[in-house]
Amino acid sequence: MNSLSFNAMQFHPIQRNDDQIWITSSDLARALGYAREDSVSRIYDRKADEFTSDMTLTVKLTVNGINESVREKETRIFSLRGAHLIAMFAKTPIAKEFRKWVLDVLENEIQHQNIGTRVKINAGQQAELKEIVDRRCRGIISLRTELWSRHNRHFRIPRYSELLAIHFQDAVDYLETMELKSGTGIVIEDNQSLRILCTHSKLFMTWWRTHSPALGKLNPQLVYMLNDNMFYMSCAIDDLCKKYAIELPAYDYQRMFLLETESDKRFRLIG
Repeated sequence: MNSLSFNAMQFHPIQRNDDQIWITSSDLARALGYAREDSVSRIYDRKADEFTSDMTLTVKLTVNGINESVREKETRIFSLRGAHLIAMFAKTPIAKEFRKWVLDVLENEIQHQNIGTRVKINAGQQAELKEIVDRRCRGIISLRTELWSRHNRHFRIPRYSELLAIHFQDAVDYLETMELKSGTGIVIEDNQSLRILCTHSKLFMTWWRTHSPALGKLNPQLVYMLNDNMFYMSCAIDDLCKKYAIELPAYDYQRMFLLETESDKRFRLIG
């Protein structure tokens, strides 16, 4: 791509051997409506930890200097994803319009690149997907139908043999982790059952710790009897989590069941 324009701003993308569009920081600053050409570099300096190597890098570009002398200048350039992230931090009036434009250009570029990569999965890959479905459906026809139907709908293909090779690993992950539904309810893998059991037990114990003091005022004997049960349940859950490497959600357990906690904030994650 030799040229690229946003409104009246004409870009001259930097050519590299990575099939990406790269824009100089000074061009990006002008497109975003900044008066200073180093404004984008200043944004990057403040937010550098949020950029990856495929979003921005520095290159040496040949430029014309005073008296038409030619020299090399180290210049920061941004890919379309990097330009979009810069625009997220920009406060200029045109930044919102620029972000939409970048996403449109990025989508068109990806579609253009994929024209030459529309290779379908081979026989071996088809067999691997079929093995996953056969294993997970356990001989139940309704589950087999559901697996293939949801898989094909997810990847927008008429049949699994039409899957593109570039999506093969995504398909493997999707089929392996899909939660299945049947006519009698949800079919859940054993480790998922343990995780659900431990999670809800943890929530129940959290509720108990929060409200047992108030319940104790109404019936001290009942609370005294149940405290031992709660203690052993807590120990059992900790043992299960360690044995099966179960990670429970990082909810704010200390405050989630306080009466003053709003209902839509009870399951807010911490960390």
